[in-house]
Amino acid sequence: MIRLLLADDETLIRDALASLLRLEDDIDVVAVAASGTEALDAARKHEPDVAVLDLQMPGLDGIEASEEIARAVPGCRSIIVTSHGRPGYLKRALSAGVSGFLPKTVSSTVLGQVVRQVHDGGRYVDPQLAAEAIGAGDSPLTAREADVLELAAQGAPVEEIAERAHLSTGTVRNYLSSATHKLDAANRHEAVHKAREHGWI
Repeated sequence: MIRLLLADDETLIRDALASLLRLEDDIDVVAVAASGTEALDAARKHEPDVAVLDLQMPGLDGIEASEEIARAVPGCRSIIVTSHGRPGYLKRALSAGVSGFLPKTVSSTVLGQVVRQVHDGGRYVDPQLAAEAIGAGDSPLTAREADVLELAAQGAPVEEIAERAHLSTGTVRNYLSSATHKLDAANRHEAVHKAREHGWI
């Protein structure tokens, strides 16, 4: 049996995924968590073989959690699932040693197959995300800067961005200022436009 840890801060998604994966004969969901910090605690307690982690969670994000879990439970391999499949996140995840990276739009059948592949020592990256990452080139933005810039693109005020990104308003302003400077843009709206042109958000 493959011992699986599942972490997602959205209860409905977490419960649905756990229920679907429990239908697989060879997968045992030994723990669920609602944050990266909870995932790390659960990994220490249950020593799973594979951790399926949402990219964006309070506290530690999925990539940070995967690094901490790898240190705490050396045999555990991580898969990131996300609704934010930007090239910058994929490159960061691969650099951190994540074994799988796929969008939340995949079926539970595909997720089960990826869990098995990763458990057997393989790696899996969603082909479309991989192609986009190759085509986009290297982004000058950090993952957090790209995240904040994407929220800004939706017209959200700083206070709302801070709440949705689990950051302080001062930190959000710093990220927006840094992203605008790195993209040589006059303001955050121009920065959004430039970043989208290059596929960085």
